[in-house]
Amino acid sequence: MLDTEKLKNIRIIVSDLDGTLLNSNNEIGVESKKLIKALLAKGMRFTFATGRLHSASVNHAIELGLKTPLITLDGSMIKTISNEIIYESYLSKRHVKKSISLADFNLVNIALCHADAIYYTEHSPSVPQLIDKFGANFVEVDSLDNYLNETLEVVFAGDYKDSLKFIEKKMTFPYTFGLNTSFYKSQRRGQFYFFEVRKHGSSKGNALERLLKYLKINIQNVAVMGDWHNDRSLFETNAIKVAVNNAVGEIKSKADLITSNDNENDGVAEFLEMVLKAKE
Repeated sequence: MLDTEKLKNIRIIVSDLDGTLLNSNNEIGVESKKLIKALLAKGMRFTFATGRLHSASVNHAIELGLKTPLITLDGSMIKTISNEIIYESYLSKRHVKKSISLADFNLVNIALCHADAIYYTEHSPSVPQLIDKFGANFVEVDSLDNYLNETLEVVFAGDYKDSLKFIEKKMTFPYTFGLNTSFYKSQRRGQFYFFEVRKHGSSKGNALERLLKYLKINIQNVAVMGDWHNDRSLFETNAIKVAVNNAVGEIKSKADLITSNDNENDGVAEFLEMVLKAKE
């Protein structure tokens, strides 16, 4: 059980969306909605740290009445609901061009993620079905060369692991510098693999530090909630760490609390209720 005094001193809760706050129907649990609004009424802050695009996160923020900037695209952008940019981390054109070249050579699906849309071509027709960026606006274009600027993240996808591993090798040290990369198996489609590229320093954990500096809040007064590998950097901070019951082992092993319910059964409401009771 978490210390009541620690819960009472929480000033902001930062939650992942998919697999954590949201169920598979893209809905926030009824109890969680009530509890979040009750905590906001007490002067607390609440926001998201998600792999989604900003545009695919805003509706949920509006639904909850959030005012705090949102961390999106796994830390590549911090932006308010009113579109004030707190932080943005664009990849260099050189890195984006290299990514496109490697995808073409290895016949791998590729997409360029911008703040409000994901761009792909007819050579990567499976992108909208493969890439787990819920609520994103997928736009097919004639050429990615016109979208090199303002790329926050490059995503490679395919069912041939060796091809993606080859690309990973070419996009990391000693072949390439200045990037954050992640390679993982699809959460929903087990036979597919993904390789993501972002500018160095772009992670949920780093973005949380930037947001807290902007808000002038100490990490000791923060709670984070998550379920998946991309939440690891959040769970390596000194915040209170809450894993939903469906979280992967890596996240559960770093958690201060594991909810008894999963995201399909409003697991985060358990923790939110604990915080509200402590503050009352």
